[in-house]
Parts: sequence; structure tokens; C-alpha cells
Amino acid sequence: MPARTDRTTDPDLLAALLLARRGQAYFSRKLNELGNDELDVPSLVPGWTRRHVVAHVGLNARALTRLTEWAATGVETPMYASREERDAEIEYGATLPARALRSLSAHAAVHLDVEWRDLPPAAWAAPVRTALGRTVPASETVWMRTREVWVHAVDLDNGASFRQLPPELVDALLADVARMWGARPGGEPVPVLEPTDRPRPAAQSAAGAVAGAPAQAPVGDGVHVRGRAADLARWATGRGGAALLTTADGSPVPSPPRWL
Repeated sequence: MPARTDRTTDPDLLAALLLARRGQAYFSRKLNELGNDELDVPSLVPGWTRRHVVAHVGLNARALTRLTEWAATGVETPMYASREERDAEIEYGATLPARALRSLSAHAAVHLDVEWRDLPPAAWAAPVRTALGRTVPASETVWMRTREVWVHAVDLDNGASFRQLPPELVDALLADVARMWGARPGGEPVPVLEPTDRPRPAAQSAAGAVAGAPAQAPVGDGVHVRGRAADLARWATGRGGAALLTTADGSPVPSPPRWL
């Protein structure tokens, strides 16, 4: 029997799917390196153990599968019934026996990947709604998953780091952060991200190779924060690392605005 392949032939989407799948493999590898007793250790997400991170990543795959099914069938299936339900699911998932928790992570990821593989080409443009209430094309589910698996692999706190992430992913994360900051209500100044190892500012870098990621992010109007792109991504996503960065005016590096 011939192998089944993605129905889409769009090269940008195929490249984005590959990056998401690489991220899933990276997350799974870091998870498999942990013993069951190590899952109870705190993660890099405040208030969460590694168990919470694993539960969240697995349940996120289920939620994005619902959006993919929505795109395929036209039947509205939201990611979550409510924010409260999402949080309760994660708390419950974190209490599962280690074997069940690992199974949740693995099986939910496979289910999502199968739904992506079988999605008709036209359905990738179908509008769906994120948990934050944004209406986006189904293709954005790929970027939504990509940032989850790569960033939360780091959050497991067992050797993964932002400096190990693919450069195109780091650039897309910086653009995504800047876009999120720029969309915040209140009009407060937001930091300008200036990677020192890129030929141009992250806000102008091309992240279009990652389908669903912002191709161009808004330019900030606050303090200019400088450093390696990976270190900027770490700090901007709330994972620390301010000591690795500097500001243009020599002032202390501030705490970053909330990302997600």
C-alpha cells in the first residue's frame, strides 16, 4: 500500500507542516528523556509542573484538531467551550498516571497530524476561530501548533534552549510577539526588538516561510532591546534571559509585556 501524503501541494504550507512536525519530534524527544518521577518537577512556566506542560501540549493538539475538523466539515467546533474549561482540563490532565499522560501527548499529536494530512487543499483557507476570539484561516493552526511544541519543549527544562531552535522559527516567534504586543489595548509603548545577529530588525524579517505566522510585525515604539535573536525570543516570550540583553540607551532591560 503506498504511503499517504499531505493533500495540499502548497510549498509554503508544506514547509510549515514540516517545521511543526519537527517541533513535535523535538518535544517528544525531550519528554522521553524524562523519567516518570521527573514529571513532578516544576517547569519554566510559573505555577506549572512538567506534568502541566505535557497535559497542555496534548490538549492543545486536541483543540487544534477540532479547528481542523471545523475547516473540513463546516460544522463549528470551537477549541474550548471556555477558558475555565481549558484550565480545568489541564489541571485534570496533570493528575493522570505518567503512562496515560504520555499516551495523551503522543496520540493527540498523531490525530492532529492525520487531520492536517487529509485536509482538502481548499479547506486550508476556511475561517475558524481561535481561543482568543480571532478569526483566522485554518492554515494558521500550523503556526499555532508550531510555537506550542517548540517553546514548550524548552519549558520542560531538561536541556532544550531557544538557541537550539531553527532560525526561521526564532524569526517567526519574534514577529509573532511584536504583533501580539502591537495589538494590545491602551496604546502603551512596546519594546523594539533588535537582534544583533540578523541583517535587519526582527520586525522587518521575513517569517512568511512559516505559514500562518506573521510575515511582518509592527515596529515597537518603546525601549530598544538588543541581543542575539534566540535570546530576544527567550526574553520576549517570558522565559527570562534579560542578563543576556542590552538596551540602546543603557537602561536596565525591563520585563517584557505579556505575549499570549
